[in-house]
Amino acid sequence: MPLKFPGFPQAGVDFLKKLKKNNNRDWFNARKESFDRDVKAPMIALVEAYNSHLTKLAPDHLNPPAKAIYRIYRDTRFSPDKTPYKTHMGAIFPREGMEKHASAGYFFSIGAEGMEFAAGLYMPEPDQLLAVRNHIAENHKKFRVMIENKALRQLMGDMKGEQLTRAPKGFAPDHPAVDLLRNKRWIFYDDKTIDLCTATTPQLLDVFLTRTKALVPFVNFLNQPLLSLRKKKETTRELFE
Repeated sequence: MPLKFPGFPQAGVDFLKKLKKNNNRDWFNARKESFDRDVKAPMIALVEAYNSHLTKLAPDHLNPPAKAIYRIYRDTRFSPDKTPYKTHMGAIFPREGMEKHASAGYFFSIGAEGMEFAAGLYMPEPDQLLAVRNHIAENHKKFRVMIENKALRQLMGDMKGEQLTRAPKGFAPDHPAVDLLRNKRWIFYDDKTIDLCTATTPQLLDVFLTRTKALVPFVNFLNQPLLSLRKKKETTRELFE
């Protein structure tokens, strides 16, 4: 049965806001119990509830909390920003059996400054990037209708993603979908319209599920060529084993 989620406790939202002002180990360690109780535990419950609905909406994207939830600790090794903690909690739901950032999937976060929901393909490898571009080139009319859907754009705005300045190698500059083929990533994300006050209410789960439902065709479209590519690689590997 699909699970319900009551919302984050106000203490959890307050913790993240205070962490932004006190981003140091002494402050955090002194309040670790509050983090575990008011932030981490509710996040686990939210992911579990979200997964229980994904069984019907997007069953290939189930991801247990231990894998879905990002650590609060920042990797500061190569960053000029040495603050040790993130001021948000995020969770990701990639395509089952595929790399976390190399398949199209879903993402949400709750943080000190607001909330975000996103879906799409964020960090494809070069061969994956080519496979998706070929797929879009061959099915560009279907893809354009999908991303220009009025209901989807009302929820999420326009599709976003870093772009090349010209047509990618191997694609004609006058291709009717060249504007889509120039993308290095294909993403819908909303970090403006979801009020942080929603985090403490049962509506939070509904907000994420409504956006997920609208984006299922988009995510499935992007994963189709990636699944075919993976199958080819597995077949090739088996031939040489």
